[in-house]
Amino acid sequence: MKQYNETLQLFAAPLQTTGTEGLSAEMKTFYDGCLLDNAEPNLVHEQFGDEYPIPQGRGKVIEFRKFSRLNKAMTPLTEGVTPEGNTLNVTASTATVQQYGDYIQMSDMLDMTALDNTVVQATRLLGAQAGLTLDSVAREVLNGGTNVLYAPKVAEGVETPVESRKNLDKTCLLTPDLIYRAAAFLKTSLCDRIDGDYVAIVHPYVAYDLMRQEEWIDAHKYADPDKLYNGEIGKLGGVRFVESSEAKIWNDDSTPEGLAVFSTLVLGAHAYAKTAVTGGGLETIVKPLGYGEDPLNQRSSVGWKATSAIKRLSEEFMVRIESCSPRYSETAQAN
Repeated sequence: MKQYNETLQLFAAPLQTTGTEGLSAEMKTFYDGCLLDNAEPNLVHEQFGDEYPIPQGRGKVIEFRKFSRLNKAMTPLTEGVTPEGNTLNVTASTATVQQYGDYIQMSDMLDMTALDNTVVQATRLLGAQAGLTLDSVAREVLNGGTNVLYAPKVAEGVETPVESRKNLDKTCLLTPDLIYRAAAFLKTSLCDRIDGDYVAIVHPYVAYDLMRQEEWIDAHKYADPDKLYNGEIGKLGGVRFVESSEAKIWNDDSTPEGLAVFSTLVLGAHAYAKTAVTGGGLETIVKPLGYGEDPLNQRSSVGWKATSAIKRLSEEFMVRIESCSPRYSETAQAN
């Protein structure tokens, strides 16, 4: 497998119209940086995973290794006697690396007649696409977790537990109590915090319901702007919230009729692992007019390519809360 690097792919053919051999190093760096700058803000679901680089020449399967906690040593030592000691227990899980990518091809007439720098605009659009694609790959894996809390039904101040997604209704909203319950689950699982807190990924429609609560603290009141996560909006009950319109939405046969169901992922440290993407696995590819089979210099292109693998490592270190937001159900589409 190709080693991760930050270098743009060299051109397959020289630029026939100018006699140069391709873009300068400065231009390559610019296009690479432009794509990454536009990809990174969208990588919300990836930003809390343990990072595992892919060794060169190791094939398409990456192995994630997890060391189990040691049990308490409750047996008193006997004077002068060496105890049996303990051993490390390592659990290995694997994932197959997948490759993703896309490109935009432009004609010489477009280059000559367009008012805007089409390569720059294409690079920006492709960067956003790359980020959203890789983020969605991570989102689907994380939402496959086994620990789920369903928001209870509320009628005249009385809560009724819900045991399935299908049985949710318009009164099943995300509340501070559900966040406290999720945090308590992670604490009893001995889950480490991420920079001192747990983290939740929430959809804006659901965040609206939560931000009106008295317990809510806006992000600017507790954190330096340079230390905020991508999309961070606030904190409640020891959980920092990251808002993303790409948070999982269900609106299909598994949901109540006429209602969308929203996922709020509450995560601790070491819940999942990812391959290194930003700054290495995401590659920008710019081809000048005349590359490949193009005898009349009619085509150029810009594209991106990336490898990705996401793996849940510890199911007990993540909780998915499913709730509704009836005021937005008609506009919420499954993603």
